[in-house]
Amino acid sequence: MGKALSQGDFSSEELTRELLGQIRSQDQSLKSFITVTDEEAALQQAKAADTRRKSGDASFWTGIPIAHKDIFCTEGQRTTAGSKMLENFVPPYDSTVARKFREAGSLCLGKTNMDEFAMGSSSESSFFGATSNPWDHKRVPGGSSGGSAAAVAAGLVPAATGTDTGGSIRQPAALCGITGLKPTYGRVSRYGMIAYASSLDQGGPMARTAEDCALMLNLMAGHDPQDSTSMKLEVPDYTHGLDQSLSGLKIGLPREYFTDAVDPRMAETVREAIRQFEAMGAKVKEVSLPHTDLAIAAYYVIAPAEASANLSRFDGVRYGYRCDAPKDLMDLYTRTRAEGFGAEVKRRIMIGTYSLSAGYYDAYYRKAQQVRRLVRQDFIDALADVDVLMSPVTPSVAFPR
Repeated sequence: MGKALSQGDFSSEELTRELLGQIRSQDQSLKSFITVTDEEAALQQAKAADTRRKSGDASFWTGIPIAHKDIFCTEGQRTTAGSKMLENFVPPYDSTVARKFREAGSLCLGKTNMDEFAMGSSSESSFFGATSNPWDHKRVPGGSSGGSAAAVAAGLVPAATGTDTGGSIRQPAALCGITGLKPTYGRVSRYGMIAYASSLDQGGPMARTAEDCALMLNLMAGHDPQDSTSMKLEVPDYTHGLDQSLSGLKIGLPREYFTDAVDPRMAETVREAIRQFEAMGAKVKEVSLPHTDLAIAAYYVIAPAEASANLSRFDGVRYGYRCDAPKDLMDLYTRTRAEGFGAEVKRRIMIGTYSLSAGYYDAYYRKAQQVRRLVRQDFIDALADVDVLMSPVTPSVAFPR
């Protein structure tokens, strides 16, 4: 699209009008969007982008429409995190990711559906309704970035942003048949990205191809002084080397990821890809990640613990949902949170609060952090012998809703 716009094959206004029409006709059943940008406003932005291109004052992204997961704050446009708690929240500022795309000239066509506060792997826990997989509406698109994955797979937008805490970009990308990437923690600013588990959350790109994801990451990555966890590293050109030879590349296959728990169809698909890489000159070696069976348990202590702290800010006092006619302060807190949060969010808050409570912190949260270190060391050890690891993203195909 960027090349076609630069060559004048079509205008941004024509492209935007076409995609908005696709969203209108398809998304009622798909439910990949929570909020769609006002058509008149979007077309005005597209016309302005076309004017900039004609004047020669344009970047690669000028006039290219995308969508943002509804967890990135967008100034003047509703941002809900898929929750009743933020149903009517309109941020007064842009997240760093949204600002970078806006300043580069990209157009935001809307905010995509998601599991509430990014807690889920099926996009069924959204207050605004479940998203369908565009290849089979009776199946899930994955989650929590299921709306972004579904919108890209259905051709409603060429690319969308997502966030990944425990697989929330990678899993829906796999289940919808697109490309998704969780960048290294700290590569993409978390400023203005509504927090779930702060030590794990990371924004990333979702698109049709690796090249499109590289183009997105070129824009999204970079140090941000407004995010204390943002890394001070130069941003390379992620498109560089996409076409270089794979000869001599050492691929590690973790034996713990190829078990009987993996759907045979999934395993065979991955093995077929491995055979293709070998034909292109890559070398394959089995490696071990011995603490794999502990990783999910550690995640489900650490992530809810951080969520219970992060979501304490939603109390009916400052912004977001507020219960009607509270009797006193405690009634305001309890009814606001009981009415504003969905069942999955409540479960994770309770688990997290329990694991952080006096008498259980050392037994659960501290122990989970120690296990996390062991899991991390497994990857460091494995990558000392190979260049990359390759495995199925999920153990099964998209499951029924």
